[in-house]
Amino acid sequence: MAELLAVPLKKPSDVDVVKPLKNLISSSYSTADKPQDYSEAINEFSKLRTNAVWRVFEKYESSLEIVYSYYDQLCALEGKIPAHEVQIPFKWKDAFDKGSIFAVSSIAYEKVCVLFNVAALQSAVAAAQSIDSDDGLKLAAKLFQQAAGIFTHLKGVVMLAIQQEPTPDLNPDTLGALSALMLAQAQEIFVQKAIHDRMKDAIIAKLSAQCEELYAEVSKLFQKELVRPLWDKEWIPIVTGKQSAFHGIAEYYQSLVCKANKTVGEEIARLEVTQQKSGKPTYFQDYVNKAQRNLNEAKKDNDFIYHERIPDPKSLNPVGKALLAKSLPVPSIMKRDLFEELVPVTVHQALASYDVRKNEIVNTEIMKLRESTHVLASLNLPAALEDTAGNSLPQSLVDKAAAVQSGGGIEALETMIRELPDLLQRNKDILDETNQARSDETSFHSSLRNWTRTPSEKLTETFRANLTKYKEIINNAMQADKVVREKFETHRRGMELLSKGPADMQAAVPSAGPGGNSVQNSSAVHQLRKLMEDVETIKAERDTIEHELKSATVDMKPMFLNALAQDGAVNEQAMSIESLGRVFGPLQSQVKESLQKQEALVANIQMQNTEFCKEKSGAGAAAQRETMLKELASAHDAFIELKSNLSEGSKFYNDLTQILVTFQNKISDFCFARKTEKDELMKDLTQDIGRQPVGPTPPIPSHYAAGQDGKKEPPPRPPPPAVVPTTSGAPPPGALPYPSYPQGMPVPYGATPAAPYPTYMPPPLPTSYNPYTTAPYPQQDLKFTHFSLHYVLFPRRIPVQCNKEHSMGM
Repeated sequence: MAELLAVPLKKPSDVDVVKPLKNLISSSYSTADKPQDYSEAINEFSKLRTNAVWRVFEKYESSLEIVYSYYDQLCALEGKIPAHEVQIPFKWKDAFDKGSIFAVSSIAYEKVCVLFNVAALQSAVAAAQSIDSDDGLKLAAKLFQQAAGIFTHLKGVVMLAIQQEPTPDLNPDTLGALSALMLAQAQEIFVQKAIHDRMKDAIIAKLSAQCEELYAEVSKLFQKELVRPLWDKEWIPIVTGKQSAFHGIAEYYQSLVCKANKTVGEEIARLEVTQQKSGKPTYFQDYVNKAQRNLNEAKKDNDFIYHERIPDPKSLNPVGKALLAKSLPVPSIMKRDLFEELVPVTVHQALASYDVRKNEIVNTEIMKLRESTHVLASLNLPAALEDTAGNSLPQSLVDKAAAVQSGGGIEALETMIRELPDLLQRNKDILDETNQARSDETSFHSSLRNWTRTPSEKLTETFRANLTKYKEIINNAMQADKVVREKFETHRRGMELLSKGPADMQAAVPSAGPGGNSVQNSSAVHQLRKLMEDVETIKAERDTIEHELKSATVDMKPMFLNALAQDGAVNEQAMSIESLGRVFGPLQSQVKESLQKQEALVANIQMQNTEFCKEKSGAGAAAQRETMLKELASAHDAFIELKSNLSEGSKFYNDLTQILVTFQNKISDFCFARKTEKDELMKDLTQDIGRQPVGPTPPIPSHYAAGQDGKKEPPPRPPPPAVVPTTSGAPPPGALPYPSYPQGMPVPYGATPAAPYPTYMPPPLPTSYNPYTTAPYPQQDLKFTHFSLHYVLFPRRIPVQCNKEHSMGM
């Protein structure tokens, strides 16, 4: 039997997969309340890769299981982590050793290269099997068919996975030719198996005729101009020789069928064709010798006995064909998923979107409840009702002073306000350093002439967009800081009095004068007190509704996983809306009923309060006292609000620091990957130049012409990359002054065809509960979710701090 061809292997390089995977999983799949430690799984994954990519060079069947195992882990991991989000510069060389090197930071590219080596190793193991052994023939046939299936699979996915011009071995034309070769060699094994098992001559003839047709297709594909230079010099002669040889074998076994049928003339004609189409005698020498002996005998018998006419070989019916070889699907031997706890990225995104929808409903409904009760603060009730005598401090105001003092007083606010500039500056410094690193890499690439790498400007489009948006976030936060400081100064005097205690407050509040504001027996006072009892009842009901809103939850993970398993996709919108309607629908109805009940109550309070104010008004001292009491009440509300805002501000800046550090690390990884790519390309260029023959010294380029002082001047540096300035003004009246992520920011997944480097996805940011914003989580066009940073300030509102953090599970 002629030699079988084995596909050469792609040569890998060692890379660090531990650090990038740890950074990605810790930033994107872990939250403070649900920490995930995958260190052991990541270390095991790294060891598996090292073993798999080098074990292929040991051409044994046992090596295949190790490579299979690593490929399965890549497939499982890719389903949970976006392929282009992995900042690992996987680098592989061309399998046909033409000097081409390709590096892409993508699991998809790693999968392609590993799978190519799986098929190459299969061809090598199959070619090494003994054709004298039945087990060897079976294994060779299986491996060749599996290799054909893998090369066919790669042909359809390689361009989508790499999104750039691949190395020659991964060109679709190359993969198609290799798949055809594997299929032809598998059919050849079936021919040998049929001969080994002494099957009928007609069957062997049909199998051989099919094998000849398959090798003809291989020869045609191998002759294409694009791929012809890749093959070893012996490959094309071997393929064409086998095509001719199997034509001869098919005719030989068909001649045996003719001999059994006593059609001697056709037998002689087919044996003559066998002698003409046997290819190189060294391939199938035994069949050539047998055919010659049979031809001599047949001619002798025909001359003395049968006297049949020898038909023209062109008039013979073609030998029938029987195709046994077929491409087999890519094998899978998954034993244990190292990252089993990581849910698929589709489910991760669905869970995040569900959380956004749920929190939007909760925030909106609680905002309605809270806003509807703030009318009391603007009317200075119930303190005004308590001050009917006009001489002593209302008890509610004394209680408010105690609350301010227990909260640290005005000194606590001053301390927190002084800390904000340092927190702000820290984030600005990180962002400036990050932008400088990106700018330096871009400037360096721009300074290189005749460089074939993809321009940095294309690869860093998402980075630059995110830098702009982070600057916008910081600018909005600076405006929010300004609003906080202005509000603090507006209520400083009232907060200082509240911080000192009742005695100082009593001295500062004017007396109502002789007779005071004694209106305690008026009908308006009695009506307002009765109405205030109704208000307290409504507030108690709302506290219960608010608690139910915040505690209501549904575990959507099993539902999303089940949908993905059954349908292959998750209709997050439909499933989330149905679940949220079932859970929050009754609560939303209660909120609506409570608001309707309050409408009549508020109208009555406003009418009675107007009458009450007329009865109290009159003397100037009484009016001054009323103004002072309202100022102190407003100062209390401002203190509670500002303290919550400043706490949120500190959390905002600290959480933003975490995100910016992660973003800085991603840009650092990008710059390092580009530097590594540049170093490797420079090394290869240097080696190529060193191998070239030494010739005459080339002329000095014009841009290196000597200057006036006789020295060679370097070429002018290219201009720095354009920077698009961003502006962000003060927030419009009534808008929330502290920022949330701008619309469409950031783009979490995917790379454009011109930008193979992974795009940046910020880690999920735990956020405090914000009851005053109607849309805390803006939506993107993509089906991915981004996270809002709420550093909230809402005039004349009392924020409620929620210990529940928003997290994103995948």
